[in-house]
Amino acid sequence: MITTALRSAYEKLFETASIPDLGEDGDGGWNADQILAHLLSVDAAIAAVALGVVAGSRPSFDNRISLDSWNLDRIIAAHSGRSNLIDHVRNQATMLCDIADQLNDQTSSVLIPALLLSNDALVLDQPIPLASLIDGLAEDHVPVHTQQLLDLRVAVREHIS
Repeated sequence: MITTALRSAYEKLFETASIPDLGEDGDGGWNADQILAHLLSVDAAIAAVALGVVAGSRPSFDNRISLDSWNLDRIIAAHSGRSNLIDHVRNQATMLCDIADQLNDQTSSVLIPALLLSNDALVLDQPIPLASLIDGLAEDHVPVHTQQLLDLRVAVREHIS
């Protein structure tokens, strides 16, 4: 697989996550640390799926644990501040990209049973190729969360005005 787009999406995310004074979501959504914890959880799960496929097992992907507030709080508490959390997400994203870079066509085409939820709505409940699961991060998942982080900055400016 080629991970140029995914690596680029993450670089934009890390630039955005490093903006000082990211506030709370005005609509009660996730704050910056929760977004980062969610990304860390998703990346670790997808890396585990990819390694499982390489090992010969047929894992599934279910993103519900990466949406669970208890799990997000656990991940946040394990880090000593936003900078440390960003570093861990960066390391996890690098690991995922490094694994994906080594997947051949046969491995990346293995169908993965996937269950994806977003905002309590079912997004996907069907098998998809491993490559699509990984590419979906670059095409949708990471850019959406980058925009969420940018919106937190906008919310801070509007709140101050």
